Order: sequence, then C-alpha cells, then structure tokens
Amino acid sequence: MIFVRAPIYFVTASTYNRRDILAIRKIHRSFVRFGEEGPDHGAWIGAYVLMPDHFHAFVRVDAEQVTLSTWMKSLKNSLSRALRLAGVEAPHWQKTFFDHILRSGESYSQKWEYVRENPVRAGLVKKWEEWPFRGEIFPLEFRRASA
Repeated sequence: MIFVRAPIYFVTASTYNRRDILAIRKIHRSFVRFGEEGPDHGAWIGAYVLMPDHFHAFVRVDAEQVTLSTWMKSLKNSLSRALRLAGVEAPHWQKTFFDHILRSGESYSQKWEYVRENPVRAGLVKKWEEWPFRGEIFPLEFRRASA
C-alpha cells in the first residue's frame, strides 16, 4: 500500500506490569484478524512483532476515518477480548502507548531491522525468522508527497 499523505507510525504497547501474555497463538491470530479487517476502519498494519509482554507495529491510519489513539484503543480492546477468552484475567494493558512518525523509507527499514531482532535479543530464538509471532499484514511503502 502506498499512501502519500498518511504517515507511517511506529507503535509500541506494553502489557500491564509487563505480563507475558501476548506470545500465544490465539492472541496472534486475533491480532492478524484485527489487522486484516483494518482497511474497513481506515487502518493498515504493516510489519509487526508480538513479544511476550509488548508489541511493535507499523501502521497507517486514514485520519478522515480514525485517529491513531482510537485505533490503538480498538486494537487493545480486541486483544483483551481474546485474552479473556483464553482465560487471562484483566487488566491486560498499560494505559499509554508509544508512537513515532517515520520520516523516511530508510527509518522504516532501520526500525524494522531493529524490531525484528527483539526475539533474538530476548533469547527466545536464535534467528528472527524462527519467531512465530511476527509478520506483515499489508506492505507499507514510504513516499514523499510531491510538491
């Protein structure tokens, strides 16, 4: 997907008290399902990594349809529903989240290279490709608006 006017956001959200509750197949499936339905609500998830106690994702939102804060609230609510169904008691999330607007295609690549190595740095796998809780839902591409 190429969006000239909509920026790519790099977002991170952590679980409440950094509980290890996200690296579960059911939660991963719920995250992917939410992402696949995103265009109906004005949001596209690009590359992402679910760690046991936090996640990182690249996302674009259509500001005419949804704000980033509203989208994050919806994502957290959706994952909380899946967590409750998996028997994980609330609370699930820290109240805030971190976001950063990417300024160039290079920063997207650099951020992704750093993020995808998280499971390796955490000692969960030897190579990032082995981590099952990562992927890309929509290919996002950075382009500058022409003058």
